[in-house]
Amino acid sequence: MDPAEAVLQEKALKFMCSMPRSLWLGCSSLADSMPSLRCLYNPGTGALTAFQTYNSCARLCLNQETVCLSSTAMKTENCVAKSPTPETGEELLDGDIQFICPSEGPVHHTAREGQCRLPLCSTTGFVEHLISQMCHYQHGHINSYLKPMLQRDFITALPARGLDHIAENILSYLDAKSLCAAELVCKEWYRVTSDGMLWKKLIERMVRTDSLWRGLAERRGWGQYLFKNKPPDGNAPPNSFYRALYPKIIQDIETIESNWRCGRHSLQRIHCRSETSKGVYCLQYDDQKIVSGLRDNTIKIWDKSTLECKRILTGHTGSVLCLQYDERVIITGSSDSTVRVWDVNTGEMLNTLIHHCEAVLHLRFNNGMMVTCSKDRSIAVWDMASPTDITLRRVLVGHRAAVNVVDFDDKYIVSASGDRTIKVWNTSTCEFVRTLNGHKRGIACLQYRDRLVVSGSSDNTIRLWDIECGACLRVLEGHEELVRCIRFDNKRIVSGAYDGKIKVWDLVAALDPRAPAGTLCLRTLVEHSGRVFRLQFDEFQIVSSSHDDTILIWDFLNDPAAQAEPPRSPSRTYTYISR
Repeated sequence: MDPAEAVLQEKALKFMCSMPRSLWLGCSSLADSMPSLRCLYNPGTGALTAFQTYNSCARLCLNQETVCLSSTAMKTENCVAKSPTPETGEELLDGDIQFICPSEGPVHHTAREGQCRLPLCSTTGFVEHLISQMCHYQHGHINSYLKPMLQRDFITALPARGLDHIAENILSYLDAKSLCAAELVCKEWYRVTSDGMLWKKLIERMVRTDSLWRGLAERRGWGQYLFKNKPPDGNAPPNSFYRALYPKIIQDIETIESNWRCGRHSLQRIHCRSETSKGVYCLQYDDQKIVSGLRDNTIKIWDKSTLECKRILTGHTGSVLCLQYDERVIITGSSDSTVRVWDVNTGEMLNTLIHHCEAVLHLRFNNGMMVTCSKDRSIAVWDMASPTDITLRRVLVGHRAAVNVVDFDDKYIVSASGDRTIKVWNTSTCEFVRTLNGHKRGIACLQYRDRLVVSGSSDNTIRLWDIECGACLRVLEGHEELVRCIRFDNKRIVSGAYDGKIKVWDLVAALDPRAPAGTLCLRTLVEHSGRVFRLQFDEFQIVSSSHDDTILIWDFLNDPAAQAEPPRSPSRTYTYISR
């Protein structure tokens, strides 16, 4: 490179870098800034005659007659003077700029019309070169200028291209608070949420994934408007209906949680009226019925709505100590040492299993497998091909006293005994795995799910165990006599004892080693006048049975006292704007 030309290039670069940014940053494109650059030339001094850069993708030539922007392959002679163009005979007016690109031909920028037809490659190259010469502060200024230009309102743009369903699908993943905010963005966003029935879809998603929402849909009746294009009455509610429904559901959920913590409930009582010996040893319920096993050797089936006895099953010659049913059969175990299978709809006895030599204390069945345990210290594992085809697979022996309770899943069988131990067995092979030690006296009840085992004992305590490592995670104290029955879900543990009390415990806090022991028991319920033998619960209620020959239904959803109070605001609030 000629030394004079190198000096000229250096001066030109310094001049460009020292130029006020306002001369070109305010332009809509760099081509628009060319007239301003051209004005910087001083004809009297000839201070700037050329600006040539060979190490970049662009070269700018400024002189009295010409402004050229081209690739590095271009030569100075490619610059065209201001004169009538040979192709069109058109003369470049004062203030007009002509760019010459060998591959793309001449490109004009007309100052009067504000139009630019600059080749993309030349524009990009020129911008890259200018940016490379700037300082960090200038880069930040450019970034703040370009950032709004790169933003796109895709929710508004998609419907304009006939893609409403994509915009609706994107917004359908929002939670309630975010959906409220989305409605307030603009009218188009509000239209997308309304036309897409996004509040209905949100409620449907919650019902599918949360048992509490599913139960409320059934109990409150609004479930009939979900998962259907048209409801039974033929009139489809608008999106505003579901938008108004959502806070009512949240209010119900808040009320239920508060009732559990405060012990507010409505109470229904079933008097079993046993003719001989009194006491209800076991039960199971659903939305339609309660099935109970009684000390008087019978199984009674109660209508859950009317609390009337619909059917009595007879056949056992001893007290019915345990039972379980599904949509096809009821299976019961008795102190007469037998296991009997009944048709759940007709009450017909289908099968009798005779294996244990003493009372059958507990049983569980699921997915073609049944496990029973007995006072004879053994555990029997059965294969269930059908109600009439049940065969013994294996007998598990290891406990030194009566086996009071069993539970199992696909991985483990868990048993608890009067010998103060909990034993874990492999479900597939029926091989012994480990023993959980810790209770001071015999164990009366147990539930197992995932990694957690919760057990109750005649030492008056409840213990939480990790089944994989055998560690005791927590000891719950509060009952004054033997803990006879226990159940837990994701939030709570509910226990019943021979002291006649039912206690509700905070499971999440119990699993936290930092939680003080005094905060774990949420509420103690006292209504039974005798020993509590069995209980079952869900998000809305507890159903319990007792030696006092009654079955109690504790309803935490429909509390009359709470309904008489003025409505209160939920602790979690959302903002809903009426349109």
